Amino acid sequence: MRRPDQQTTTRPTSDPAPGTGTGADATAETPPDKAAGEQGHPAGDLTTEAVLAPYLRGQAADFLRSLRLHHEHSAPADAGGHDAAAATRALRRAARRISGSLHTFRAALDPHWADQLRAELAWLSGVLAREHAYANRLTRLVEALHQLSGPALPAARGARAAGESAASDAQGRAALGVGAARAGALLERRLTLARTRSHSAALQALGSSRFHAVADAVALLASDVPLAPGTTGRAAEALLEPAERAEQRLLAAVAALPPADSEPYNEAQDAAWHQARLLLRLHRYAHEVVLGAAAPALSSCGHALDLHRDAVEAAAAAAAAARTPRIAPATAYALGVLHADQRHEVEAARAVFRETWPYATALTAP
Repeated sequence: MRRPDQQTTTRPTSDPAPGTGTGADATAETPPDKAAGEQGHPAGDLTTEAVLAPYLRGQAADFLRSLRLHHEHSAPADAGGHDAAAATRALRRAARRISGSLHTFRAALDPHWADQLRAELAWLSGVLAREHAYANRLTRLVEALHQLSGPALPAARGARAAGESAASDAQGRAALGVGAARAGALLERRLTLARTRSHSAALQALGSSRFHAVADAVALLASDVPLAPGTTGRAAEALLEPAERAEQRLLAAVAALPPADSEPYNEAQDAAWHQARLLLRLHRYAHEVVLGAAAPALSSCGHALDLHRDAVEAAAAAAAAARTPRIAPATAYALGVLHADQRHEVEAARAVFRETWPYATALTAP
C-alpha cells in the first residue's frame, strides 16, 4: 500500500527510516518539546506509562504556558498584537494535540474523563479559531478580487491577434472592475462583523467558568494522566494498535475521495475531503506519540488540505455575499467570478494533495 521510498508507519524500527527522523523538514514538524533531543522511542519502552503519559503531560504544559502568554499579551497595552495571536495559535495547537490523542488512545485512558475533556478542548479550539479564520478569509478574498479585476496581462508572442480577443478580455475586465470594489466592500463589512463577534465570543469564553474548568483539568493533566486500569504495564500493542487503526481509517478515507476528473463546483464532495483532513491530523498526532516525532512526509499533503479547507470556506463566503438582497448586478457578477475562482483553487489544492500523498493508494481509485 505504500510507495517503496516512503515509510510513515507508526511501527517503530530499530533504525530510523530515511527521511522520517532527521533533517530540516522533520525538525520543522516536530513538536517544540521533542525537537531538542527525542527522535523516537525504543520498542521496549512503548507503554502508556512511558510514552503516552509524558506526551500528554508535555502538551498540557504547552497549553498552560501558551495560556499564560495569552493573558500577558492580551492586556490593553498589547491587545490585538502579533504576540497575542501567536499565543492563541500555540494554545489551539496544544489543545488539538491533547484532544486528538485522547480520541486515538481512548482505550488506554479513563474513557469518561477522556471523552469529557476532549469535547471541552474541541469547543475551546473552535471558539478561538473563528476570529483567525474570518481575518484570513477576508484577506484571501480581497486579494483574489484585486487579482481578478487588475489590468489585463499582455498577450503571449505568437498568440491571437490583438483584435477581437484583446477587446473581449478588456471588456470582461472592465465589467468585473465595476463590481469588484463594491463586492470587496460588502465582503469586508460582512467578514469584519463576523470577526468582531468571534473576538467578543472568544473573550467571553476565556472568562467563563466553563473555560476555567477546562484549564483546571489541563493543569491536573500536566501532573497526573488518568490511565485505564491495567494499562500501565501493558505491552507495545496498547499504543501501536490504536495508532495503526488511525492510519487505516486515513487510508480508507483517502481511497474514497472523488476522482481527479470530478467537478470542482460539486460542493457535496467537500465533506469527504474535510474528513480526510481530520483523519490525517489524527494520524499525525498518533505518529508523534508513538515515534516521538512528526511525519515529515505528511506535511505537504496536510498543508494542501488546509488550503483546500480555506478555499472551500472562501467560496462559500463569496456565495453567501452574492445572496445579499438588493445588491447591484455588477456586484453579484464580481462575487460570482470570485466564487468560481475559489472553487478552482479548491481543485488546485486537491491536485497538490494527490501529487504529494506519500502512499500508493486512492490515487487511481474510481
